[in-house]
Amino acid sequence: MPLADPRAFLRRLAEAAIARAAPDRVADHLPPKAVGRTVVVGAGKASAAMASAFEAAWPHPLAGLVVTRYGHAVPCRRIEVVEAAHPVPDAAGADAARRILDLVSGLGPDDLVVALMSGGGSALLTLPAPGLTLADLQAVNATLLRSGADIGAMNTLRKHLSAISGGRLAAAVHPARLWTLAISDVPGDDPAVIASGPTVPDPTTLADARAVVVRYNLALPPATAARLDDPAAETPKPGDPAFANATFRLVARPLESLMAAAEVARAAGITPLILGDALTGEAREVGTMMAGIARAVAEHDLPVAKPAVLLSGGETHVTVRGSGRGGRNSEFLLGFALAAAGLPGTFALAIDTDGIDGSEDNAGAIAAPDTLARLVAAGCDPAALLADNDAYSAFAAIGDLVVTGPTHTNVNDFRAVLVM
Repeated sequence: MPLADPRAFLRRLAEAAIARAAPDRVADHLPPKAVGRTVVVGAGKASAAMASAFEAAWPHPLAGLVVTRYGHAVPCRRIEVVEAAHPVPDAAGADAARRILDLVSGLGPDDLVVALMSGGGSALLTLPAPGLTLADLQAVNATLLRSGADIGAMNTLRKHLSAISGGRLAAAVHPARLWTLAISDVPGDDPAVIASGPTVPDPTTLADARAVVVRYNLALPPATAARLDDPAAETPKPGDPAFANATFRLVARPLESLMAAAEVARAAGITPLILGDALTGEAREVGTMMAGIARAVAEHDLPVAKPAVLLSGGETHVTVRGSGRGGRNSEFLLGFALAAAGLPGTFALAIDTDGIDGSEDNAGAIAAPDTLARLVAAGCDPAALLADNDAYSAFAAIGDLVVTGPTHTNVNDFRAVLVM
C-alpha cells in the first residue's frame, strides 16, 4: 500500500509523470508529406528518442541529424545521432550545429524540415555568432550556471550570442516548410525559450540581453559585449518572412505530467493538489516555502486535507556560492528537510525528468521525516552542506538519492510532497 511505503509511492508518481512525456508522442503530430525532400534536425536531451519515434512513424524518405547529451543517444536507422556536452557546450555540439545549418540551407518551398526540440537544446545546439568563439560561449554558459539566473534570462542572453538560436535556424530553413515538434521543459511552455527557440520568432532584444548581464553582474568575455552592442546582431522577430511557412507543435508539457501523477495518487486514495507547473525561484527557498505548505496540510488540513500529495513542476535555480556537488532538485530537498524539521508523516521527492539533476548521476532525491536525524547520525551537518551547495553528498550519505539513468525525455522538474 502507498501509505505503508511512502518512498515507493512517490517513485510511482514520478514514473507516471515521465511516462506521460514519452517522446513517441511525436507520432501524433506528423506533418503533411513533402513534395520534395524531408530533412529532420533536432537538439535536446529527448531529441534522439524523438527522432527514433519520428522515423518509425514516417513512411516516406527522410534524412537528417540530431544532437543529444552524452549518454542519451537512441539508435536510429535513417537519422544520424550525435552526442555532445551539456550544460557547458563542447566542440561536438558546435560541429553538429554547423552541420545542421548546412543540411537545411539551400532547400526550396517544396522541401520540408522537421525540427525536434527539447530541453537542453540551448547548450547542445551551440554555434558562436560572428566574432565569437566556442570558448566565449563556454565561458558564458559556465558563468550563467553559477549566477542564479532563471532559464528565461539565460536564454535571452544565449540567443543573442548564437548563430543558430533565437529564430536563426528558421531563417536558414526558409523558404522550405518548417515543422517543429517540441517537448517543453520551461515554465509557461514558451516556444521562444524551449532550446532557446531556434525555429520561432524571438521577442527579446539586445537591450534585454544587456539587462541580464547587468542584473546578474556577469563577467563575460570582451567579445560578447561588442556583440550585444551591434544592432546587426538582433534576432529575427515576429512577422519576419522567415516564419511564413513555419508550424510549431507541443508534443509534451509539464502540466500533463503533473496530471498523470495526480491520476495515480487519486487511484491510491491520496488527494492530489497541483500547485502549478511553472514554479521558479532559488531552489532552497522554494524548498522552504513547500515545507511551510506541507506543515499547513499536516497541522490544519489546509489548503487540502491529508492524506494528500502536493505536486509541482517548473525550474528552480541555484546561486552557487560553495564548492559542493548537487543539482537544483537535491538542493530544493535539503532546503525542504531543514525547514520541515522532521515534520511527521511528510515525505518529498524532487527529480529532473530527464534523469540528471544538474551534472550528477542522480535524477534527484527523497526527503523523509528522519532525514536530518540520519544525516547527523552519519556525521553530517545539514546546514553546512546546504551552505556549500553539497546536497548530493547529503543524500548520498543516507542512501536517498534517486537514480533513474537517462529517461530520454525532459519536461523539467517534478516535485511531490506527501503528507499523511
